[in-house]
Amino acid sequence: MTLWTYHPPPGDIAAILESGLQISPAVAEILAKNGIKTAEEGERHLRPRLAHLADPALISNVQKAAGRIARAIASKEKISILGDYDVDGVTSTTLLVDVLRALGADPSYFVPRRLEEGYGMSAAVVGRVLAEGGHCGLFIALDCGTNSLEETRALSRKGVEVIIIDHHRSKDPPAEGCILVNPHVYDNEGPGAPWRLFCTVGLVFKVCHALLKLLRAQDCQAAGEIVLKNHLDLVAMGTVADLVPLRGENRLLVRHGLDRLRETSREGLRALKKTSGVLDDARLLPTDVSFRLGPRINASGRLADAILPVQMLLESNPATCADIAERLNGMNRERQEIERRVCAEATTQLEAMSDAYPHALCAHGDWHPGVVGIVAGKLCRHFNRPCIVLGSEGAGMAKGSGRGVNGVNLVEALHACMDILDSWGGHPMAVGISILEDRVGEFRQRFDAAVNALLKGEKPCAEPLQIAAWMDRAAITDDFLDQLELLQPFGEGNPEPIFGVADITLRTPPVLFGAKNYRFQIQLDSWRRLGVVAWRQDTPPPPVDTPLDLAVKLAWNYYNGRRYPHAELIQWRQAK
Repeated sequence: MTLWTYHPPPGDIAAILESGLQISPAVAEILAKNGIKTAEEGERHLRPRLAHLADPALISNVQKAAGRIARAIASKEKISILGDYDVDGVTSTTLLVDVLRALGADPSYFVPRRLEEGYGMSAAVVGRVLAEGGHCGLFIALDCGTNSLEETRALSRKGVEVIIIDHHRSKDPPAEGCILVNPHVYDNEGPGAPWRLFCTVGLVFKVCHALLKLLRAQDCQAAGEIVLKNHLDLVAMGTVADLVPLRGENRLLVRHGLDRLRETSREGLRALKKTSGVLDDARLLPTDVSFRLGPRINASGRLADAILPVQMLLESNPATCADIAERLNGMNRERQEIERRVCAEATTQLEAMSDAYPHALCAHGDWHPGVVGIVAGKLCRHFNRPCIVLGSEGAGMAKGSGRGVNGVNLVEALHACMDILDSWGGHPMAVGISILEDRVGEFRQRFDAAVNALLKGEKPCAEPLQIAAWMDRAAITDDFLDQLELLQPFGEGNPEPIFGVADITLRTPPVLFGAKNYRFQIQLDSWRRLGVVAWRQDTPPPPVDTPLDLAVKLAWNYYNGRRYPHAELIQWRQAK
């Protein structure tokens, strides 16, 4: 049984927030644990407004980027845009192309062909951009390019100016001769900056905001007609799918962006929602992006040509959008089949070497490179240690992705192995590498040793179950659920709170349904009951006539135009 932990908020901050905001003690606790100290801060968190966004000019080089784009539009320069093939890159490309078109520009746009050109701003894809798009005066790389120093210099030698908007960590000083918008590169943007944890589509939104402000100050009529908040559907999708923390401005943009996504007029998104089973009028949550919309966009980049979802999102013809959405849906089904096979084969391989590499694992096989990142995430959770999964790329090379665990910075671990890697990069929790196949065995040993050094000899521990607040069952009221909804959206870095409800006794046994699922009811007071559902449980259902503690998630359940109080059981234990 997982350890349950509960840490009360510091001092009397929760009591101050409860009184000042007239909210429940449990919601006040959650706000206090999120670092909120005053009622004013709490109000901004519960009811964030777009007016709360910081001035985009505060981000290093955003004004320079906006100014250079404005000059390109005014002089009718040829603009070429290269975006990465994941959801962040696709939505970033769509957003920038959309805004530039509305301003009278006609940019060309490209996405790397994963199997032929590799990841990011490679020499191969840059060559294709220049060959197919013609010589451009301005080249804009989105969600890639920070570490493409030679490619940037090559463009500069051809007389092409480069703007890079990216959020990937840098291994080297930024390239000279380009405008780089990347909060992770500049020391003046400390960890508290509200845009520090943006993914690329958030940064593109900021650049577009600065561009429109600049052009409006010049009395540009087209800039005055653009309603930038209408593009927040794209920002929400890219931000959620890229697993950046939903805190601060990220949370604000996603909160408003999900509302925009629900009522979007973008035909491509309407078609994607339909084929994904997301109803037009349904209330959207980050999980709808993570598990329905996002995977269908990613499937194209993993298996085929990621230009398809960009074309769909920019298209206005409903029939064309529906056709592309169905193609993406088919690719996603194919991706799922490939993923299941690779996961099974990689699991068997790693189980055989698990004892030899107790701190970090690396699987290698003749696997499709488009699914190795997803498989690495599953294996990481299964073995509770960092995992890298490599697929054979041809010419004696292996390429793949890795996922990490709490307490291990994968970038630091790979830095200790960089002398045997052909290329590498990424985030502390997700990385990509390529390596000669005959060095994979050596890499396994070096990677395991590097992670061991970061863990200082300890094994990664399973995360304890964090109880956000203990609640009296009578306090689970409609008003409380309304307040809890104001804490949305939940996601990476802002997890949905788990509440402890003590001393519950079931009078009737849970009802089993499906595989490892069951439901039951608990009595809240003399007349109210709360339905509880448990999904995919590996432990037996709770017994009747025994005092229990329940760890649950609480929310409104929306169905057929009505809403119902709902609880999801995370774990149960006998009451202490």
